[in-house]
Amino acid sequence: MLKLKNVSFTYDKNPVLKSIDFQLKKGENLSIIGESGCGKSTLLKLIYGLLHTDGEIFWEDKELLGPNFNLVPGEPFIKYLAQDFDLMGPLSVADNIGKHLSNQFPKKKKNRVKELMEVVEMAELATTKANLLSGGQQQRVALARALAKKPELLLLDEPFSHIDHFRKNNLRRRLFAYLKEQNIACIVATHDSTDALSFADETIVLKNAQIYAQDTPENLYQNPPNKYVASLFGDVNEIILKQILPENNSKKHVILYPEEIKIKRNSAIKAKVLKSWFRGDSYQIEADLNGKIIFFKSLKALPKDKIVGISVNKKLIKERLKN
Repeated sequence: MLKLKNVSFTYDKNPVLKSIDFQLKKGENLSIIGESGCGKSTLLKLIYGLLHTDGEIFWEDKELLGPNFNLVPGEPFIKYLAQDFDLMGPLSVADNIGKHLSNQFPKKKKNRVKELMEVVEMAELATTKANLLSGGQQQRVALARALAKKPELLLLDEPFSHIDHFRKNNLRRRLFAYLKEQNIACIVATHDSTDALSFADETIVLKNAQIYAQDTPENLYQNPPNKYVASLFGDVNEIILKQILPENNSKKHVILYPEEIKIKRNSAIKAKVLKSWFRGDSYQIEADLNGKIIFFKSLKALPKDKIVGISVNKKLIKERLKN
């Protein structure tokens, strides 16, 4: 189990992280999300030992000490994949992945490299030199190399940022399924809501150098404590209650995702269409609701300036206002 207690870090007198506490069990996947500069990458570096903190970081009963105590950072049971991949350009894909594996058992090494190339979908480029690969291909090789000596804890900093969208989804499914099968704990610092929602057991939101929210992805998405948290998962509306419930004079705000606002022909609540954005399976509609810009979904594009009725499930509003 990973345990962080009162972990802080300051750069040039500016606090980057303050009093960070959390735990992570073996085999669990934790996603860390937040706006750029909130400290996601710094937190991974502190856990790995690249930076020093006066707080405490433990893996089981072993304290993980930073550069003030270790000449060479890191622990053999932790692997860290940063946003720079540090591959050996003249070496092949297979040789880069197997670079730190023992040559004492060549057949075992070959099978391990083959297994990992299949996990990251690079088997067809096994003999290709790393300096001939695209950025996304290099990222996949670096990911396989991080797994080569099976770690107990894997730290990933934007691990899919260079990978083509058509390949990214399948790769994520394969990777996180593999980590679960192998009981490898993982922390992913990411801007991508899919990483946070679809694959994490728990999600931490960082803001103003602190843990701003922490819960399961489902709870954070379905019951966001505020607009900032909700916006990390995509477009979001923050609407005054009386604008969507005419019978209610409350000035409270309710947070709603575009898909939660429905088109209803005979509704007394009217919005004026400003623009339709094609999103593949639907259109996202930008509209004016009494001077407030809102977004909702439609199965077809709506003409500009069209007046449409909208509604929101009252039970949903009631649940959302509990938070």
